[in-house]
Amino acid sequence: MKNLLAVILISALLIAACENEITTEPENNVPETPTPKIEDYYPFTENTKCIFEGEKNEFAYFTTYIDYVNNNRIQTRTDNGGTQIVKVMEIKEGQLIQLFSRGETYFRENFTDNKFEGGKILLKEPLKEGNSWSADENSTSTITSVSKEVVTKKGNFDAIEVTTKGKQGKTVDYYVKDMGLVKTVNYGEGYEVSSTLSSIEKNQPFIQSITLYYPNVDGVTLNTIDVQISFNTNDEPEDIIEKNIKDLSIFEVLSTATKINNLNYNEEDNSVHVDLSKEFVTDMNAGASFEAMILQSITNTLGAYYGVQNVYITIDDGPYESGHIIIEKGEPYKVDLKNVKPVE
Repeated sequence: MKNLLAVILISALLIAACENEITTEPENNVPETPTPKIEDYYPFTENTKCIFEGEKNEFAYFTTYIDYVNNNRIQTRTDNGGTQIVKVMEIKEGQLIQLFSRGETYFRENFTDNKFEGGKILLKEPLKEGNSWSADENSTSTITSVSKEVVTKKGNFDAIEVTTKGKQGKTVDYYVKDMGLVKTVNYGEGYEVSSTLSSIEKNQPFIQSITLYYPNVDGVTLNTIDVQISFNTNDEPEDIIEKNIKDLSIFEVLSTATKINNLNYNEEDNSVHVDLSKEFVTDMNAGASFEAMILQSITNTLGAYYGVQNVYITIDDGPYESGHIIIEKGEPYKVDLKNVKPVE
């Protein structure tokens, strides 16, 4: 009897051990579909040029560039042939928000670090049909489709369709995964204007022209030359402008060792502040008259580029002072074109 009980006990233990080794296959191996995020439909892609073709309005044709990408903010530049518009967008707390828009911005300036209040909500999670929100105080947006077919020269895509209604009409925007905004249509009383993505070009810098001023050999007048400068995403204007001024001519407006430490546009008083390294003064081998011409050259170059009259010049964050010229704190140098030699 004892032997029989022992056999039964051992058999039970073996059966239990085998059962423990058996793994149960899950009934459903289909992975869960990830929840779509705004980042999927508005990617921050550097050095990208997007061309949009327009219908029924000459300014519906435009080109966009990426000026800056700064953490969860992006600064875009739109050129429609009539003006250049800079915008700052932010992705935060499940929302795509337009924080800033500035027209007539033909110069390079990083606005992404600025403090902004409010803004217009362009897209909001959850990215589901029927989701609605107040875009701003005057308009309401609704996701009217999450799989609307959009026809473009790049191909046909399923897009998220966002319809925004306001007092002046409505706008319908189409966002495609991994591409961003591919089409926008504006409807108003008696009109319909659309812009549709035509092409995307990677590794494309933004190219513009700048007028550089420098002293003439006569020691009295200033010469000018227009050169093309190019900006990749996150390139700073002080670096690009410094290089082009140094490459300018045999007359060193900036010595090889001179650095433009900072170059900032002031929105409040419509001026520019340029801070130069000490080598600008120590390396300069010029009399008072020629030094004044060099300072006027820098002032005219920056004033023309930024579209301002007042340029503040400092040396390593201190007042400008050389053996010939002293510029008091808070005293601007002013753009002066009277002694500029006409282009022949």
